[in-house]
Amino acid sequence: MRRLMLLRHAKTETDAPTGRDRDRRLDDRGRRDAAEIGGWIGRHPPFPDLVLVSPAVRAHQTWEIACEAMKELAPEPRVEILPELYGADPAQLLRAIRTAEVTGPRRLMVVGHNPGMHELALTLAGSGGDAAASKALKDNLPTAGLAIFDFAIDDWNNVAFRRGRLVQFVSPKLLKKISGD
Repeated sequence: MRRLMLLRHAKTETDAPTGRDRDRRLDDRGRRDAAEIGGWIGRHPPFPDLVLVSPAVRAHQTWEIACEAMKELAPEPRVEILPELYGADPAQLLRAIRTAEVTGPRRLMVVGHNPGMHELALTLAGSGGDAAASKALKDNLPTAGLAIFDFAIDDWNNVAFRRGRLVQFVSPKLLKKISGD
């Protein structure tokens, strides 16, 4: 069994001071949401063994804040920055996921961007997953949204479209709705 966690970066500023999209940083809401989703991850094992992060500033910041929030509750995973995650489409993301087999993690997280992450989440979902999570994920993978899939495989090379079981989908907005805030 392998678990894949797809985490979209949190909310960002509209423009970076440099004018480059890759340099956009998290805004105040993004920092709060990254901490909230990290805290949720820390309270809901199993935790990722390896995290693949886009080189964009907002993806780094999302992971760093989320990791800090989960640190007291979860062991810190290995982290790899993969340039190919920036602007990746579902096929490129799938190739990056399959490269994880080299280090053999059982649980993998990818921190990246839409539209590729949302499209990947939709194409990975097979049958038998959480119906409410599928419905919530159908329209969007929002900023700081987390989609969790299980695959009945022993090797990341065997991850394929329509073969995952969507176990859970959470976002800061859904967490607020649940808590009544």
